[in-house]
Amino acid sequence: MSKRRIAGFLFCITAVCSVIYSCQSENDLNYARYYTNGKKLYDLHCQNCHGSDGQGLGKLIPPLTDTTFLKKHKSEIACWIKHGVSDSMLVNNVLYASEMPANPTLPDIDIAALVTYITNTFGNNRGLYDVNNAATDLKPCIISK
Repeated sequence: MSKRRIAGFLFCITAVCSVIYSCQSENDLNYARYYTNGKKLYDLHCQNCHGSDGQGLGKLIPPLTDTTFLKKHKSEIACWIKHGVSDSMLVNNVLYASEMPANPTLPDIDIAALVTYITNTFGNNRGLYDVNNAATDLKPCIISK
């Protein structure tokens, strides 16, 4: 292939990629950012207990794979991440009584990224949960603590 054809081919690939990228909505781009950052934060803060597959640890640590439970409690997840859990909870008909440690230094944006990742992985599909959602959901748990 001549240099001219290679350059033309690379230009076409670049143009196609630019068109595809520009067709994504701001919401799609934000979702991708939150999800990617949430994965990194999950690996750092949550994976040791909940596992890389979200299955939890026997009857000690609850799984993150119960889509019904996560859908029902989506507005509470931010509080659990930030302030921990000391109450028992019933997940998939199993009672879990272990405490979950708090992450009080995580900013709202990181909480939002974690919730986006958790609620869109392990069989879940709840969509973008942004920093505004986190701020709103964290207000009641700050008052109750």
